[in-house]
Amino acid sequence: MDKKAILAVSFGTSYQDTLERTIGAIERQLAAAFPDRSLIRAFTSGMICRKLRERDGIEVPSPAQALEQLLGEGVTDVVIQPTHVINGAEYDKLMAQAAPYRDKFARLAVGKPLLTSVEDYEAVAQAILAQLPGQRADTAHVFMGHGTEHYVNPSYTQLEYLFHDMGRKDIVIGTVEGYPGLEQVLRRLAERPEVRKAALHPLMVVAGDHARNDLAGEEPDSWKNALEHAGYGVACDLRGLGEFPGIQQLFAGHARQAADNRD
Repeated sequence: MDKKAILAVSFGTSYQDTLERTIGAIERQLAAAFPDRSLIRAFTSGMICRKLRERDGIEVPSPAQALEQLLGEGVTDVVIQPTHVINGAEYDKLMAQAAPYRDKFARLAVGKPLLTSVEDYEAVAQAILAQLPGQRADTAHVFMGHGTEHYVNPSYTQLEYLFHDMGRKDIVIGTVEGYPGLEQVLRRLAERPEVRKAALHPLMVVAGDHARNDLAGEEPDSWKNALEHAGYGVACDLRGLGEFPGIQQLFAGHARQAADNRD
C-alpha cells in the first residue's frame, strides 16, 4: 500500500501566536481534508527557520529537507500545498526545490497558490467580504499586500479591480514592496472626499512583521501614521488571511485538485 503525505509549505513566521491562527489553521484544514495522508510542515524562508532554531529550538525544514525526510520514511505519494498568496518568487523557489524529487517518488503533485485562476480571485474576494462589515460611504478598507518585483505583482491590482466590479469600491489594495504602494493608496483615497475613515488590513496569510510594523506600527512611516497624518480616522484589523475559513478551504481545494490531477 502506498504511504502518502501532504507537505504544507509556507514562507513562515517567527510569531508563534499568529503562526497557529494562520498557518496552523490551514494545516489543520489540509489534515482534515486528507485523513489518509500524514502532514508535514516546511518553510521557504531560511531566515525564519534559523530564527526559530536559534531562539526557540524549533526545527522547521525547508521543502527540500522535508522531501528528503519523506523519502527516508518510505513515503511514495506526496502532495505539496503552498500557502503562498501569489505565484511569485517564493513559489518559484518551492518549485525549484521540488524539481529534483519528481522522479524519486512514485507520485508527486504541487497545488497552486491562493491567487491563480479567475475563480480563485472570486473565491478569495468572497472569503474576505465574509469578514468585513457592510459598505459605508465614509469608510475605506485598505489592504496591504506584500508586493514583489516578480512579474505576477499585478495580481494585487486584479484583485482590487474584481472587488470594484463586485460593487465594493470602498476596498483599496496597496503593497509594501511593490506597485501600487502607499503613495498610490493615499491618492486613491483622496479621489473620494467623502471617505474620512480607513480600516487597515493585511492582505497576507500571516500577520507578521509587515502587518505589525509597516501597516500598524508606531513608526512615522507606517501606513497607520501616514493615514492619520492625512486626516483619516484609522482602525487596524490585524488578522492574517489564514484565519479566514474561506481561505483555509480554498487552500484545501487546491490541494485536492493537485491530488486528483497528477502531472
